Amino acid sequence: MVAPRRVIALPSDARQRQRLLEISRSRTEPTGRVERARIILAYLDDPSAYAVARAIGVTQQTVTRCLERAAELGVIEALDDRPRAGRDPVMTAEAKTWLVALACRKAKELGYPHELWTTRLLAAHARQHGPTAGHPSLAKLAQGTVCKILAEHEVKPHKVRYYLEKRDPEFEPKMAEILCVYRQMAMLRGQAESGESQGEDGGGSLAIVSYDEKPGIQAIATTAPDRPPLPGKSPTVMRDHEYQRHGTLTLMAGIDLLTGHVHALVKERHRSREFIEFLKLLDAAYPADTAIEIILDNHSAHVSCETTTWLAAQPIGRFTFTFTPTHGSWLNLIEGLFSKLARSLLRHIRVSSKHELEDRLMAFINNINRQPVVHTWRYKIDRAA
Repeated sequence: MVAPRRVIALPSDARQRQRLLEISRSRTEPTGRVERARIILAYLDDPSAYAVARAIGVTQQTVTRCLERAAELGVIEALDDRPRAGRDPVMTAEAKTWLVALACRKAKELGYPHELWTTRLLAAHARQHGPTAGHPSLAKLAQGTVCKILAEHEVKPHKVRYYLEKRDPEFEPKMAEILCVYRQMAMLRGQAESGESQGEDGGGSLAIVSYDEKPGIQAIATTAPDRPPLPGKSPTVMRDHEYQRHGTLTLMAGIDLLTGHVHALVKERHRSREFIEFLKLLDAAYPADTAIEIILDNHSAHVSCETTTWLAAQPIGRFTFTFTPTHGSWLNLIEGLFSKLARSLLRHIRVSSKHELEDRLMAFINNINRQPVVHTWRYKIDRAA
């Protein structure tokens, strides 16, 4: 007499069936999960372990074990392997700590020409010196294991993230001085908008200029003509990889913070004599009774004997300098103009000569001066003393 067929009940809903179907068709899931999903789906359509085994190409015992697990744990949970005891870890916690501590040192400190570690170099060093340091489990350390250990401790000795250290001990007072100038500028702008004019009390007017240099602007020429975009064929500008250098130029620029007008010079260098030439440009741009206050950094040309001597020959109060702190150039509003210049005009620029580069730089400044934009500063300005 033939024994009755054993039917294993597998409770499932439409969502679980859809998930099983997705896993059974997946090309990225582990092979075991895909096979078990196919077994369960086939059994739900035809509850016969023998038929499912023939259709899938596995033994009937494999189908039965899979179905019993699905009935016990659920059709989705049964797709994963059972947890296994496995071998005891070969690498000790002390060895991992030693490896991480090693990764936190620079490779050049240990006699290597490399500035930073590579995982391959770190693994080779650990294999060579780990056993003598009391960690025999590192004798056969693989590069992939190094990557896993470093990832566990979130250490990336092959990468560099830059930071900016405040090296100026008087950073805060100098920043407060700059912010006071910006707040004074806001007050003067408010007076101008209300119709009040500077110097109504009998004194001269005031001009505040944010100044800096942008050196090293490269005059690079192409060796072959650029090809324009062609709809349907070439969506971008095509450019030959070769180029020719014609040297560099320096843009010296200052923004009048009240009017937004930009004063600029383009020179090949930015020594004291070029800086004095810019000061003469400002001197000619403002009336004789106007006090010119300049926000600038501590470049050597700004404090040189040549510059100091020229300033001493000017009328008292004509020029006043307010210096940004060391590594505090971001406090200078002119940096915003240079950022716009780099992102627009200088982006992928090609010129035939330094003269052309100078003309295009000055044309950029002239375009700004046709519709000048008044720059304002808001960050921490209310905290200024």
